[in-house]
Amino acid sequence: MKSHGNIWNQCLEIVRDNVSENVFGTWFTPVIPYKYEGNDFIIQVPTQFFYEFLEEHYADLIYQALARVSGNPDIHLIYRPVVDSTSPNKGRVLLPSEHLTVNDNLYTAKNLNKSPNELTDSNLVAWDAHLNAHLNFKNYFEGTSNKAARAIALKVAQEPGKDFNPYFIYGACGVGKTHLCHAIGNQIVELHPDKKVLYISAHLFQVQFSDARLKNTSNDFVHFYQGVDVLILDDIHELAGKTKTQDAFFHIFNHLTLNGKQIIFTADKAPAQIEGLEDRLLSRLISGLTLELQKPDLELRKKILYNKIKQDGLTIADDIINYIAENVTDHVRNLKGIITSLVAQSLFSKIDLDLTKRVVLQTTNVKKKEITLDKIQDIVSSYFKVNINDIHSKSRKREIVQARQVAMFLAKKHTKHSFSHIGLIIGKRDHATVTHACKTVQNDLSTDKGFKATVLEIETRLKN
Repeated sequence: MKSHGNIWNQCLEIVRDNVSENVFGTWFTPVIPYKYEGNDFIIQVPTQFFYEFLEEHYADLIYQALARVSGNPDIHLIYRPVVDSTSPNKGRVLLPSEHLTVNDNLYTAKNLNKSPNELTDSNLVAWDAHLNAHLNFKNYFEGTSNKAARAIALKVAQEPGKDFNPYFIYGACGVGKTHLCHAIGNQIVELHPDKKVLYISAHLFQVQFSDARLKNTSNDFVHFYQGVDVLILDDIHELAGKTKTQDAFFHIFNHLTLNGKQIIFTADKAPAQIEGLEDRLLSRLISGLTLELQKPDLELRKKILYNKIKQDGLTIADDIINYIAENVTDHVRNLKGIITSLVAQSLFSKIDLDLTKRVVLQTTNVKKKEITLDKIQDIVSSYFKVNINDIHSKSRKREIVQARQVAMFLAKKHTKHSFSHIGLIIGKRDHATVTHACKTVQNDLSTDKGFKATVLEIETRLKN
């Protein structure tokens, strides 16, 4: 069996062929292969931001390279951000079963309803909220795009469980949802040190639940989560279609809200727009307050840039900051990523406007290449003036069939998903249906100039 080091080195050869030298040097050279155990391939990255950037932009490429080199199609990629060596968990989020057993005096079936002040001091000290102390309200700057969400977040932190419960925050990737969650959690810990706050991503929640089912400890899993005072669940849309996990969470949700405990959610879209959620869970998600985080406005983008520059101890001219803020409009992480790239580039050349323009162009090009199944369906349905639900339906109306086939064709052309996965997402069709759709569209492109112009126009919109 190949060592994790050999596997990673061979993966890097594949990656290098698919990215620019600048990207490779900035984002892949600092990565260190850490361990290959079971199906888990663990890589060590310098920071949490590094992990988020790789996961967002290059996860598919890394997964495919790992699967090819290792010969294991079920391989899982796990990131291990470097953390302070004094951290007791070394940056690893533990499964409930790893820091709670049914013999503990902490949360067991017979004392789930104990108030925090009945718990021992040692248990309180041992509790890990999994919050990033660097993400707080002091560096979560206010703008018109997040003013309401920030104000409500402060009220929730002051009196968790009182007025806005659950608090559902949604918005596009990179608008600051996760930062706001950590800010709420850190503020609650500061104002209410007796409360047990827990931040967790929906993905990790799903992994933990699957592990608990395999070990036949599902009840312990549910009991553990029913014992927290403030539960922050990030990216709940990732539970879509996970029926058993949703069922477990339904019971956790009911217990927490009935006992006045605060729940905070984030997602990339409003609750009603998340497909694959059970109705009974959906009704609870919308029972509290739902607010959208918009893309940051110009002044907010400048505040974010100035803070990042100050944090990194840099000196960058105002015209450069203005250029970045005016041209990078959709993504907080992109703003910070550009500063990180400029820092890397400054080792070899002076940070001036020309260099900044090149870095911004590289970043926006990466963004434009990100074509997802959701984006394809949105643009195709908008172009043909049909509802996405109609595309997913069994309707045989000509315009709906054409929209469905074009969506499938573009999905196969512009994403790396299989025929089967595309069919599952676009109306739960089978492999043969998608194959037929692709062939039909390809034939029409070669014989119908008007149809070819239509597809080209849709592709232009996809790339913008």
